[in-house]
Amino acid sequence: MVDDPGRSSLPEARWIIDLPDEAATARLARELAPIMQSGDLVTLSGDLGAGKTTFARALIRELTGDPALEAPSPTFTLMQSYAGPRFAIVHADLYRIGGADELAELGWEEAAEDSLVLVEWPERAGFLLTTERLDVALSLDASAGDTRRRAVLTGLGAWAARIERAHATHDLLAQAGWASARREHLQGDASTRAYERLTLGDQRAILMISPRRPDGPPVRMGKPYSAIARLAESVHPFVALADGLRHEGLSAPAILAANLDVGLLLIEDFGDEPVVDRNGPIPERYAEAAAVLATLHGRELPTTLPILDDANYAIPPFDVDAYLIEVELVLDWYVPHVLGSEVSGSVRSHFVRLWREALEPIVASPATWTLRDYHSPNLIWLPRREGVQRVGLLDFQDALLGHPAYDCVSLMQDARVDVSEELELKLVSHYARLRRSADPAFDMGDFARAYAVLGAQRATKILGIFARLDRRDGKPQYLRHLPRIERYIRRDLSHPVLSDLKVWYETNLPSLFAAHGQEASA
Repeated sequence: MVDDPGRSSLPEARWIIDLPDEAATARLARELAPIMQSGDLVTLSGDLGAGKTTFARALIRELTGDPALEAPSPTFTLMQSYAGPRFAIVHADLYRIGGADELAELGWEEAAEDSLVLVEWPERAGFLLTTERLDVALSLDASAGDTRRRAVLTGLGAWAARIERAHATHDLLAQAGWASARREHLQGDASTRAYERLTLGDQRAILMISPRRPDGPPVRMGKPYSAIARLAESVHPFVALADGLRHEGLSAPAILAANLDVGLLLIEDFGDEPVVDRNGPIPERYAEAAAVLATLHGRELPTTLPILDDANYAIPPFDVDAYLIEVELVLDWYVPHVLGSEVSGSVRSHFVRLWREALEPIVASPATWTLRDYHSPNLIWLPRREGVQRVGLLDFQDALLGHPAYDCVSLMQDARVDVSEELELKLVSHYARLRRSADPAFDMGDFARAYAVLGAQRATKILGIFARLDRRDGKPQYLRHLPRIERYIRRDLSHPVLSDLKVWYETNLPSLFAAHGQEASA
């Protein structure tokens, strides 16, 4: 391991693993590839022949997606760059440099910017040893034979939590019999969770990596946003709801293995067949998704669920405070996006008061499981199953006890694909017929009012979220969805129950309706 006098000031985590042969060294590198990020520093240390280049080559091949890439040791070139689909990789060998001052002549800063940097002989540039990094120290185990190695992985700074999670993942997959599986990074969603697809022979599974959510700054009543909005802070709710949904005869992923404390789940892989195509919603599949909701909402459901027979999870209520903190996102992010300024305190207070009045009857209504993100990215078509089981359900860890209209709105006013007014009406009618056939007392008028209120509430929230993803998180691709959400909110605000709120939007967000006027006159 590299001697590092500055290490004590950084958080540290260590993982020691024995490597029986060169293939195991390469396999370890591939195992670590999914947690590598742009801007990371990985230092490689060890005697000649300990496996540094084997490790680096395997990691570079995995990150570039080219298993045949030569990736020679940069002993003579000193630095070698590679283009990867997620970020560039720089492999450096500093054995022949005299000191840190020579790095500038090599163009070190330019090459290392926004890249993953792998450095052999890092002690030749001492400043590298005072920063956050992953140190991979490889050594020969002469007593066990010529091929055996030992790796000591030390995560420093932010890397400490990542290496602890990698260690836990390794142990989980080994215990579940998936240690030798091929791992493929999957494109994530707008959340902080990460996913990998594992392939082992003809079997597939999904590794869900969802560490416990840290508390953000207090925003109201001493509580962070996530607590007020009732967002799941760990994987426990996902496990409880997955088992609960399957108990109700619906298709939620089976839990194959779990480390709840670390936030790791190995779950059933539903595949990639969507409920949409290039033309938008596939009506038959959306109709079956509406039937899933009608099936669920027509039942008496428990409010407390077991978590792997180890504990119980009480599903929280979707209360007024949760609804209100969501709609206020439009004031914090969307209003500055379109107007370039914030609203006054009195305008905000009026907005919150109107929304509270609209939402109180919703909260007082009988509640059911509200999965909360019931829309196309989280619905997978399973053609080999029958009936409502053909709809695979994902991303329900934030479920609450709320009004049944909320998930209907999520589906029938899909934030990511256009749902025409004609299709929306057909889906609402289909859902209502199924509900009425199971319960003649189902009141379509009450449902329609709740649908309009919750449609406007959800669209308002999403306008704020998508503007925030652009302004705060550097994800401008979500802005392309704003015109669709704006059309939905105009649709919902036309209901008489929202007449006062419609006046607020017309007064304070006139661009919502100006755009509509331009469309109508075109």
